[in-house]
Amino acid sequence: MTQYPPRHPGVNIVPIHGKTPKIHETAFIAPGCTIIGDVEIGAGSSIWYNCVLRADVFTIRIGERTNVQDGSVLHCDPPRPGDDEGCPLIIGDDVLIGHMAMVHGCTIHDRGFVGLGAIAMNKSVIGSDAMLGAGAMLTERKVMGERELWAGRPAKKLKDLSDAAIAGMRIGVAHYAENAKHHAAAVKDAL
Repeated sequence: MTQYPPRHPGVNIVPIHGKTPKIHETAFIAPGCTIIGDVEIGAGSSIWYNCVLRADVFTIRIGERTNVQDGSVLHCDPPRPGDDEGCPLIIGDDVLIGHMAMVHGCTIHDRGFVGLGAIAMNKSVIGSDAMLGAGAMLTERKVMGERELWAGRPAKKLKDLSDAAIAGMRIGVAHYAENAKHHAAAVKDAL
């Protein structure tokens, strides 16, 4: 894990409270992003245009080959009296987070999916290979099991996902990993 170059054009990297974001050298961070504090981003992951990752009060951890799409906001909550664990934001490997999502103090297991404009709140959990539908709101402490589709506001389980749906999500992960390489080259060439 290496620190992202602090002078990368168009990306705001903001250390705070003695914590500086740590971003793997193979991760793609698009111009317009702001990444603050105790954030770690794994190999091959991509953070797309105009995302905000703010770990000023606790931690944000993002695994490998995960993508956070344009305009998404990621935050966390600190430990407090009566809640010694706080609400870190923990995101596994091969996760898809759709455009304009709000992901706050929750856990998304490997290969989880957050749809366009969806919200996942403190202490909620998205299981492996599970999908939170577009526009859905997963309220505090709700737990989605593996391979489940949840939708609505508040989100509720609709069904178990088929093998074809799971395969489609994995194709999406591969697409974003490849597309990030093209965007990284395009951004570099534009300088």
